[in-house]
Amino acid sequence: MELQFAARMQDYEEGIFHVLEKKKQEVLATGKKVYNLFVGTPDFPVADHIMAAVSEAAKNPDNYKYALNDLPELTQAVIGRFERRYGVTLKAEEIMSVYGSQEGITHIGLALCNPGDVVLVPNPGYPIFSIGPSLAEAELVTYDLIEENAYLPDLDHMDEEILQKAKFMIVSYPMNPICKTAPRSFYEKLIPWAKKHEIIIIHDNAYSDIIYDGREGISILSIPEAKDICVEFYSLSKSYNYTGARVGFLVGNEKIVQTFKKLRSQIDYGTFFPVQYGAIAALNGPDTFILQQREEYEKRRNALCDGLTAVGWPITRSEGTMFAWGKIPENYGTDDVQFVLDLVENAGVLCTPGSSFGSLGKGYVRFALTIPVNDINEAVTVTGEWLKSL
Repeated sequence: MELQFAARMQDYEEGIFHVLEKKKQEVLATGKKVYNLFVGTPDFPVADHIMAAVSEAAKNPDNYKYALNDLPELTQAVIGRFERRYGVTLKAEEIMSVYGSQEGITHIGLALCNPGDVVLVPNPGYPIFSIGPSLAEAELVTYDLIEENAYLPDLDHMDEEILQKAKFMIVSYPMNPICKTAPRSFYEKLIPWAKKHEIIIIHDNAYSDIIYDGREGISILSIPEAKDICVEFYSLSKSYNYTGARVGFLVGNEKIVQTFKKLRSQIDYGTFFPVQYGAIAALNGPDTFILQQREEYEKRRNALCDGLTAVGWPITRSEGTMFAWGKIPENYGTDDVQFVLDLVENAGVLCTPGSSFGSLGKGYVRFALTIPVNDINEAVTVTGEWLKSL
């Protein structure tokens, strides 16, 4: 019997992270040290008060039942967090949990799109921005993020015919992978533009607490009239290092939130209660460790970007996110995949090829700032020695 699979599977190659993980193991097998700068998983520990809340809740047998809904205390914790952190007032009906932003972005198109509806996604952009709408059989149209437009969507020169067909647009700042932030003035232009064209804006706000050089990390919902047309995904993974717990939130326009909640009720029995209690502790807790982590990320950014620049490979300082982004050395042209494979094999430094984030990422690489400064300094040194030998 010959097994037949969905045609869409032809569009999905083995994830680049799996390919690089295999390469990493090969290099480690030779006895060489690998500096792992390719997966964006925080290396900081979860705060004690969060772990204590999870642990205590896990001792209660009643907490192993289906949750079905978010705890009222969790909803109130989100309300409090957005009020304190962003100056945004939310109602309970404007909030729902998801199994992390990635899961939410994967499925929200199923609630918003009919087959053939146009969805606007960034290029370069995080892969799930495209994969999610494609599962809803949407027509993907990319908008370019280029230096000449400060890596912002060029709202004034988009095709009007496409805009008339567009159902929603995904926007994300601070942005993975290009590590750029957006000024408040951009959002102040985006919201009336989206209302004019009747395009829903989905803002992925995973990195607003990891910003550098005194920049402002905002919620798009702090912009006047944003709730009329916009929802935002808010994640606990990066600010709170709560990655494996898989919990995040969709907040904003009530009709969108409630429609998505209706869809997820068909497939979702709720977030595990101990995970919810940990999230409550996180959202209600102090920001001290978040600010300390930001300072450490900034030190790592400086060590990597300034260090590589000093050894002859210019890398622009990241404005935000836990990553850095830069062009590969000129002698490799735009072959970022081969460069990454050669870099890890010869220097033991593992990063991600930019082409995995879209066509405009070709010729670039992304570094994850997930190892201590001393290790980054070592990685810079061995990279510089290898580059000299080329």
